[in-house]
Amino acid sequence: MDTSVNPPGGEHEPGHLTILYRGPLSSCDYDCPYCPFAKRRDSPERLRQDRAALERFTAWTAECGHPVSVLFTPWGEGLVRSWYRRAMVELSRLPHVRRVAIQTNLSSRTGWLAEADLDTLALWATYHPDQVTHERFLGRCRELHGLGVRFSVGVVGLPEHLEAARRLRADLPPEVYLWVNAAEGHLYTDEEAAGWAALDPLFHHSRTPHRSAGLPCRTGESVISVAGDGTVRRCHFVPEVLGNLYDGSFRAALRPRGCPLAVCDCHIGYVHLEPTGLYDVFAGGVLERIPHVSLSGR
Repeated sequence: MDTSVNPPGGEHEPGHLTILYRGPLSSCDYDCPYCPFAKRRDSPERLRQDRAALERFTAWTAECGHPVSVLFTPWGEGLVRSWYRRAMVELSRLPHVRRVAIQTNLSSRTGWLAEADLDTLALWATYHPDQVTHERFLGRCRELHGLGVRFSVGVVGLPEHLEAARRLRADLPPEVYLWVNAAEGHLYTDEEAAGWAALDPLFHHSRTPHRSAGLPCRTGESVISVAGDGTVRRCHFVPEVLGNLYDGSFRAALRPRGCPLAVCDCHIGYVHLEPTGLYDVFAGGVLERIPHVSLSGR
């Protein structure tokens, strides 16, 4: 799969809006010690609320009347729920949707992807070595590759994950990008950072938080964060409300603006900071975290 020849993700298209959607879902089938939602179970009522919210969002997107891309960033695992799989398929087949992607641990089966438009759908997959075997996760990746699905794979850069990450990189197809997220609160020595950078040449962007105060950022202009009730913010990390998606009040608030935070330390935030230049690095693959060209060197 040559990521350089896939269709653009729409990031630079006039009138294009990128939406980071996060509904009420906050449950996961994994038990990662660094995650507050590990093995958390949502009540049936909360699941009903999440399903209704997602269906409302999908309906709005279908009728929005302008180019749009969507990244689902659930607090938990969405693809084990039928309504997320259905939303991914439905949105992928809409002509004005340039990209629909989701963050996932790949624990669910892949058969549903046969119904999707794979020119539009993409997956941002995370490997948790202490939650799933190498063989099982690699098998899922090989299924996706065989189906022609756009996807990236990544790990959290904990010292105990390094050897597992090296093994995964060696066994993945060379054109599949393996990213590394710096572990929250972990300070990397140059030697440690070099070990991770050997797997992900872009690790330096994650190694330390980006000083972002006042810097121009696309969030709040061409990128927004949407909650299940339609509340719009500029991104997941800035609490200021811009309006609501469903009454259109957010549109009057869209404008170029600098970041109000001192630092930005999450990829789904700092990728939109203009001085990073990461829109050029990930051209056509900003939401699914796929660089414009292969970085594997293999």
